[in-house]
Amino acid sequence: MLPSSRPGRTLRAVLLLIATLAILLPALIVHLAPPIGRHHSLHPVPARVVPQAELPAVEPVAFEDLDPDDARAFNASVPFVQGPNPAARPFRLPGDPAQQARAIDCMAAAVLYEAGDEPVGQRAVAQVVINRVRHPAFPKTICGVVFQGAERPTGCQFTFTCDGALVRHHWTDAQWARARSVATAALNGAVFRPVGHATHYHTNWVVPYWQSSLDKIAAVNTHLFFRWTGWWGTPPAFNRHVSADEPIIAALAGYSEAHRGTDALTKPDGAVPVDAAAATAPLPRPLPGDPNSFLLTLDPATLSPDGFAQLAARACADRPYCKVMGWSDSAKTPTALPLQPAQIASMAFSYLRDRAHGYDKALWNCREFRRSSPAQCMKAQTFLTAVAVPTENEAPTAVAVTGGGQGATARDAVPVLPDGLAGVRRKAEAPAAKSVPPAKTPPPASAASSETR
Repeated sequence: MLPSSRPGRTLRAVLLLIATLAILLPALIVHLAPPIGRHHSLHPVPARVVPQAELPAVEPVAFEDLDPDDARAFNASVPFVQGPNPAARPFRLPGDPAQQARAIDCMAAAVLYEAGDEPVGQRAVAQVVINRVRHPAFPKTICGVVFQGAERPTGCQFTFTCDGALVRHHWTDAQWARARSVATAALNGAVFRPVGHATHYHTNWVVPYWQSSLDKIAAVNTHLFFRWTGWWGTPPAFNRHVSADEPIIAALAGYSEAHRGTDALTKPDGAVPVDAAAATAPLPRPLPGDPNSFLLTLDPATLSPDGFAQLAARACADRPYCKVMGWSDSAKTPTALPLQPAQIASMAFSYLRDRAHGYDKALWNCREFRRSSPAQCMKAQTFLTAVAVPTENEAPTAVAVTGGGQGATARDAVPVLPDGLAGVRRKAEAPAAKSVPPAKTPPPASAASSETR
């Protein structure tokens, strides 16, 4: 009996071993296998090539939901496009000294916030900005390109312009000076050849949604550079006339004297703090039918007086003509033009830009907001609002309202005379003389002269 039991025990042992392996091996395979990426199916997808007759759309910046390591792996799998990568033509900045200073400082902010204090990366970013300003799909000024979409919490093309970085982080004077040097060189003929005609770039640890629609052409440090496919990525597409009408960017006032814009923004020591609330506040909408005029309520509890001017400059953006009028009392804020004298009298702030006539100025109602210079105060003005109908022996009388508006606001309030002719000022006519018997004695000379004057 004993010898016959050994084969049975051996069989049981073998079966137990097989069962154990059947359980352990799959568990080990699952445990030791490399992790499956959340976007394992993500791969370059050929996109439609925009024909020459159709302007390509500029997509907002949005990213795939990838871990940095997964994004790096994906970006490494995307090949560089084959074929030539011609360098861009040298760029020469147009405009007068003030316009050029604004463009240089916008470019300096872009290269510094996008590439840090690193000259090669800064030169690459500067070349992309120049390529964009030459391309008809983008704004036609340097500041317009850099701050495109900055008025929206999402949709800006350079994230530092809308994510609060300008307020949260400030670079040193030496770093700013180095960035301005790179910007000045790029805007006066220096070309960064490696990025060619790239109009887009991103760091290698993110994957934007627009990436698959563009040609990957270069890598500089941790940045990857792209151009549009087809004709829109070739040198002939970069033929747009660049404007010198650079807008004032209030958010740069802390760095840039050129972007303080008006003497109203300049304190005696030359220092103008950036009002964080003004830099991030929702922009007002222009009046219906008048895209260059804004009427708004200003809250002194959330905006400083300097912030009024910074918000106005943001609202006007790159408009060559623009007027902004603000009231500190919402009940007194009008909704349409022309303004009435009482509305002008209660105005707290006004801003007028008229570049055709070289005018760019902000003014405050100094009865409400103390300013360091009388030149920043609205001048009191008197407006005719009503004319009393004279009696037979009375001269006309007028009721006047004294207000703080001037410049852009004064022309929006026009006194109306009884005959309905707006703004016409003329002598009152004397009442018609009645037929009376001739006087026996002549009237005094003074009375006679007053009737015939």
